[in-house]
Amino acid sequence: MTTTTDTTTTGRAVGTARTRVEGRDKVTGAARYAGEIPFAGLAHGWLVLSTVARGRISSLDDAPALAMPGVLAVLHHGNAPRVDTGYIGLLGRPNPVVGLFQHDRIPFMGWPVALVVAETSEQAREAADALLVGYEQEPHDVEFAAGHPGAYVPEEAMPGAGTEKGDLAERLAASAYVVDEEYTTPEEHHHSMEPHAATARWDGGRLEVVDSNQGTTWVASELASLFSLDPGSVRVRSEHVGGGFGSKGLAPHQVGAVMAATVLQRPVRVVLTRRQMFSLVGFRSPTHQRVTLGADAGGRLLALDHQALSLTSTVHEFIEPSATVARVMYDADAHRTGHRVVRLDVPTPTWMRAPGETPGSFALESAIDELAEKCGLDPVELRLRNEPETGPVSGLPFSKRNLRACLEEGARRFGWVGRDPRPGTRREGRWLLGTGVAAATFPSGVGASTASATALPDGRFTVRVNAADIGTGARTAMLSVAADALGVDPGRVRILLGDSDIGPAWIAGGSMGTRSWAWAVRLAAGELREMLALGGTIPPEGLTTRSDTSEAIQALAQLERHSYGAQFAEAAVDTSTGEVRVRRMLGIFAAGTVVNPLTARSQLVGGMTWGLSMALHEEAVRDRHSGGYVNADLAGYHVAAHADVTRVEADWVDDHDPQDPVGIKGIGEVGIVGAAAAVANAVWHATGVRHRSLPIRPDRVLTAAQEGTPGA
Repeated sequence: MTTTTDTTTTGRAVGTARTRVEGRDKVTGAARYAGEIPFAGLAHGWLVLSTVARGRISSLDDAPALAMPGVLAVLHHGNAPRVDTGYIGLLGRPNPVVGLFQHDRIPFMGWPVALVVAETSEQAREAADALLVGYEQEPHDVEFAAGHPGAYVPEEAMPGAGTEKGDLAERLAASAYVVDEEYTTPEEHHHSMEPHAATARWDGGRLEVVDSNQGTTWVASELASLFSLDPGSVRVRSEHVGGGFGSKGLAPHQVGAVMAATVLQRPVRVVLTRRQMFSLVGFRSPTHQRVTLGADAGGRLLALDHQALSLTSTVHEFIEPSATVARVMYDADAHRTGHRVVRLDVPTPTWMRAPGETPGSFALESAIDELAEKCGLDPVELRLRNEPETGPVSGLPFSKRNLRACLEEGARRFGWVGRDPRPGTRREGRWLLGTGVAAATFPSGVGASTASATALPDGRFTVRVNAADIGTGARTAMLSVAADALGVDPGRVRILLGDSDIGPAWIAGGSMGTRSWAWAVRLAAGELREMLALGGTIPPEGLTTRSDTSEAIQALAQLERHSYGAQFAEAAVDTSTGEVRVRRMLGIFAAGTVVNPLTARSQLVGGMTWGLSMALHEEAVRDRHSGGYVNADLAGYHVAAHADVTRVEADWVDDHDPQDPVGIKGIGEVGIVGAAAAVANAVWHATGVRHRSLPIRPDRVLTAAQEGTPGA
């Protein structure tokens, strides 16, 4: 049940632990997700994906499929509606990935070649399996490697791909200690509990899409541009979303549903399978990173160079900005960062929880740990000695930088003091024990949003904001913000969200959602409170105020705005079996005002658990001969399970941001940043072997133990 605290007594709903307002509906099944909402006359679509990695469609015989029971249509490049893929959307440039069935080219294995629509999902799937598609296959390249001859600097997709100040060679030559190592992370996938699903229908001349996404404003705008529709004629609803992590924007399944609904003039639903998600909704690019650090005798950084390589598809350029984390975390007299990318015949990567910072922090924080070892300094102390006063690259002041507090409080609570720095000295039976630490950061941004607040004659209030609750508790957070702004008990407030008709609002992404929506809600509710204070009668339809934060956000001073954290981990390693067990993790964060401690802690623990999964398990493997995945399911793509996660704790320090009306910074991403590095550093401390390639699989532990190699 919802916890309701009378704010007339406590004076504050923000900061009070509160169970989700929709919690009962979710656990009883009353909450309907995009793939569950009934529609009269609903038809079902099933995507057919290419079985070659590069080439063109030479033939497509849909007659056998059309003759099967229940089949209504087969859409493909020969008959599908034409769309405009040249529009400029949220990415800032055209996105041909969503140009479904517009040509006969095959850019990667798993590219959609047809959509079979039938009366039932089972009929559509059976007919899809029967569809006859011929290909003219061409040689493909799917191998990601540091020395790939096609690597280039992505100036168009990432202006400012590189930064540089000072003389790197001179400062390295002057350094008493130097670390120069390479680190790799594999391709990783975000697989939310709820698969991607969309239902499209035409209703009174308007296109309505019921979808699972991270922002209905975003998806409605993209669909309107893609299908050349008036923006007001597109409505997207997304009431409940079972996770997104960066993958739930516009993808082929929504486009296919709209195409089929347009052709058949009846509602059409397309739901992706777990296997289809591997190629259709993006992933985190593998990375190859080189970090070079130089420090003086006291451990102060004189030189820092972080270079990152990632991949993209031949269809659309996406960059994993792994080296950007170094632009914020540490300063040096000579400071350089850079990004290069290589085009391969693979699906297009996309944002995945803390894009850039997650793989980047593994490399940077591992290198910092290696530098601490060379300097003979405690890893926490080395980080404290290198706290910058201003942005290392930008030179801008920090709005607030509480990393020091996170490191010191984390060290105290974790029991770091007195740690024997020597690796391989602690043993408990067959287990070698070690502890590791890593720092974390993620930008604190805000996007323009609108909201409305309505006072009803019966004393209740309705607040509308087009937020996306992707499982993070957005409804409950906005409830607390609105109640405080109105000065009423939260039980008198109702929150409506997830509908593009409400008005434009920022997406649930980049750790910007709660801050962006709360700002708009606070303005609308605050203005309504002032109007009510003047007295007067509330009309039967209610008294409504509206807000738009665009001007306020544009007026913000230029500062370095970030959330911070310190991750601590204890690992147990059995070098005879290669097994690694993380016995405990602690994360202490500085992430602004915490609106709801209950859901905030869940977010941070979830991010830390994902970081543990990244360190030990996650790795998508591609067959270079076929161009497809070897492990495109959750049986082969391993993730952390309950048995892998014993004691994970998250907490925070006071970090109110005075530049924000509610003091929010954002917590969605910072929990995963640094977690993998903390685990890897703990494994080094346990064994004396440095693992510079993730995941730290048992076979890699065994090989390193047998060879006695100092790095793996």
